[in-house]
Amino acid sequence: MNTYSTYIFDFDYTLADSSKGITMCFRHVLEKYEHHNISDHDIKLTIGKTLEESFTILSGVTDKETLALYVKEYVKKADGCMTANTLLFPETPSVLNALKKRGAKLGIVSTKFRFRIMEFIDKEFSKDFFDIVIGAEDVTAHKPDPTGLLLAVNNTQSDSENCLYIGDSTIDAKTAQAGGVDFYGVLNGMTTREELLVYPHIKIADSLSDLVQ
Repeated sequence: MNTYSTYIFDFDYTLADSSKGITMCFRHVLEKYEHHNISDHDIKLTIGKTLEESFTILSGVTDKETLALYVKEYVKKADGCMTANTLLFPETPSVLNALKKRGAKLGIVSTKFRFRIMEFIDKEFSKDFFDIVIGAEDVTAHKPDPTGLLLAVNNTQSDSENCLYIGDSTIDAKTAQAGGVDFYGVLNGMTTREELLVYPHIKIADSLSDLVQ
């Protein structure tokens, strides 16, 4: 596989498994507002989308004010339980450290809030380990719109030809395609190999480990 000067990662189901915390937060809000009979599986299928999109899919609610209320409740719940219920995948630290040792720049582009990502990675990595972290509050157009990805490319003084975007979902694959950036799919989440194979890719892998083979 090619080597790149910059590696940009999605967060949820790519670097870390936060599905337990995410499920707890969605269930708290959905039950509070009497949206019942929604399975954990259904909730996990929305990971990678914005909170508003996810709540619409799960509850059928489209009213912006109601969705804003749901998001506010979700964030309040997440303040107390998200980071404690998020775990790095076993290979994540060694892969990231190996890439960094090569001199590569590292970034994160996610629909998760940046402050929440930072809350977690500041616990797991040294300060300024990542060259750029872009979350939901940093852009107005979210994935699969490539705005966040291109912002990361520009902020790392990279260019699309020397950048690889790594993610677990078709949203991530579409984002890379729209940004003209190579894509590496990782099967840590709910998306199947077959679903990712539809999109341009350098590799679809079982884990991040192949990035440093």
